[in-house]
Amino acid sequence: MTGDGHATIVGRTVSASTTVAAPPEEVFALLANPHRHHEFDGSGTVRGAVSGPERLALGDRFGMSMKIKLPYRVTNRVVEFEPDRRIGWCHPARAVWRYELEPVPGGTRITETFDYGGSPMAKGMELLGFPKGNAKSIRDTLRRLREIFGAPQS
Repeated sequence: MTGDGHATIVGRTVSASTTVAAPPEEVFALLANPHRHHEFDGSGTVRGAVSGPERLALGDRFGMSMKIKLPYRVTNRVVEFEPDRRIGWCHPARAVWRYELEPVPGGTRITETFDYGGSPMAKGMELLGFPKGNAKSIRDTLRRLREIFGAPQS
């Protein structure tokens, strides 16, 4: 998603990008705070953090209150971490949610990826339509991040 484009599904990854009018460190600060994830979640499933630090680091675990029809909790672990450039966490099904930040003139290019290639449940996720649903959630998340940080001036 460049601007308001679309998500792409390649293999077992779903990915899209947008550009916001904020520096990478400001965007990263939001992404690395699990207590604020509900502010930008486009899936509508994240209700709030139930455990975890205010700023994530590699190996940290954080619990989230979620709801897909019924409420539940999930514990994630940070598996990718490069300050102000990349953060990714993995849930128990071993799918990774990743955000990559690239400084660009006037702001930051954000690429969000759902990578379920390492999940033993990958085939089931495909049968249940997760890639298509995650593509919509990623588009909505990136739209929310643009609302939070603004669009760069042309």
